Amino acid sequence: MKLIYQHMLSFLLIILTSIAIIGYSVINFESGQAYETTYQRLEGYGSSLGELALIRNQEGKKELLSVKFLTKLQLIMQSDDLRLRVYNAKKEQVYPNSKNTDQPELKLPNSIWKQLKLGNGIRIKNDHQNDMKTPARLSNRDAYTSVLVPWFSNDKLIGVAWLGARIKNVEQPVNLAKKNLISAFVVTMMVSLILSYVLSYYSLVKIKRLSRATRKVAEGNLDVRINHKGHDEIDQLAGDFNSMVKALKESAEAVKAQERRRDQFMADAAHEMRTPLTTLNGILEGLEYNAIPEEAKPKSYQLMHRETNRLIRLVNENLDYEKIRNNQITLHKTNFDANILLNDLKTQLKTNADKENDTIELEIPEQLMIYADRDRFTQIMVNLVQNAIQFTKNGKITVSAKRLDHGAQIAVSDTGIGMSKDQIKYIFERFYKADPSRAKLGGKGESGLGLAIVLSLIKQHGGKISVESTPKKGSTFTVVFFDKGFEEYVKD
Repeated sequence: MKLIYQHMLSFLLIILTSIAIIGYSVINFESGQAYETTYQRLEGYGSSLGELALIRNQEGKKELLSVKFLTKLQLIMQSDDLRLRVYNAKKEQVYPNSKNTDQPELKLPNSIWKQLKLGNGIRIKNDHQNDMKTPARLSNRDAYTSVLVPWFSNDKLIGVAWLGARIKNVEQPVNLAKKNLISAFVVTMMVSLILSYVLSYYSLVKIKRLSRATRKVAEGNLDVRINHKGHDEIDQLAGDFNSMVKALKESAEAVKAQERRRDQFMADAAHEMRTPLTTLNGILEGLEYNAIPEEAKPKSYQLMHRETNRLIRLVNENLDYEKIRNNQITLHKTNFDANILLNDLKTQLKTNADKENDTIELEIPEQLMIYADRDRFTQIMVNLVQNAIQFTKNGKITVSAKRLDHGAQIAVSDTGIGMSKDQIKYIFERFYKADPSRAKLGGKGESGLGLAIVLSLIKQHGGKISVESTPKKGSTFTVVFFDKGFEEYVKD
């Protein structure tokens, strides 16, 4: 079943249920009111006749009420389609007199008399369906709603009036209410069909729009957007859809950028490996055919050694990153003074800095306690300082540090080429190079893995790293190592 018909059916079921409940309540109320009004009217007649009968009884009259008076009263009551029977205290029907009319005398059962003697009036909703043992019908042809009203004088039963009204007259307002209800039901159904179709179509239009947009996304179109102005759940879904497509597009662009960087890395790696391999192959051929003079052989061996180390370094950097990324290394964290290691680092990298006419300055306290793996801490700082040297020429690299409440903060700043916001976004990704054209310093830093390794190691330490940079003004990498028990472990 189509969704529009499901919606329409839901609306109609709700409306039908509501109409049924309201209709049932209205009919019951009308019926109850109609019968209650009739009972009260008949009991009013019976009570008035009882007052007249009481006056005649006090005057010593033999008859409860004059037959002539009752006959005239019956004629008047016929205009309202009412019937009357009167009984004396001896259970005898005194009106109408069966001898003078064609109406047979009707005796009331003893169970009824017992209730009447107790002063209880009796109401009979339908005298053709009453539960009296002896038939008690005001008419054998039509059903009547009736009441029996006892009359008393000095707490003594002196007579009973039995008055009734035709049920078809009593139920006339109920039948009218039923007809009106049926008419209202028909009109309501027609209006409901139209409204349910309009409301269902309105919702379905939004859903179809989402469906078409989803198909376009499935076909690869990530520029799809759904315009929405409302605030219902479908509009919220449209907003979520737009956010999802935007995230997918950004993810797809990131994947493409990653693939481009990977392709670039493969090209760079092939180039970097081809050069030393070509050099090694040429030297080996020269040695094989004695094409290299004896005095040149030591330099050839040194060149082979350097090129071999270069290949090993390229391979080791990739293997090292994979181990770190997959948590295959074990950290031996201890508390140590980083002041000594940072001073050693300055000495170790001074030669590389001098090649670029850079200076390394330390702005650190005399004692800087850090909780970390000593070797991995050294690796992190070497990569950060080496990265600063790689992108700084005729400038200054500053390593500053300070203690925090529950950790230590180290910042590596340079006055180099800096980075844009787009470059900062990808700076810690594998194979990324902020400036691919600057592969220098004896082959160090050309793999694009240095900062990716730094990020992985810092995460495994439970620390954090941030970067601030301005193009042509330099960059600052800030690292925080937390004390034991205050680490912030973050999942990749």
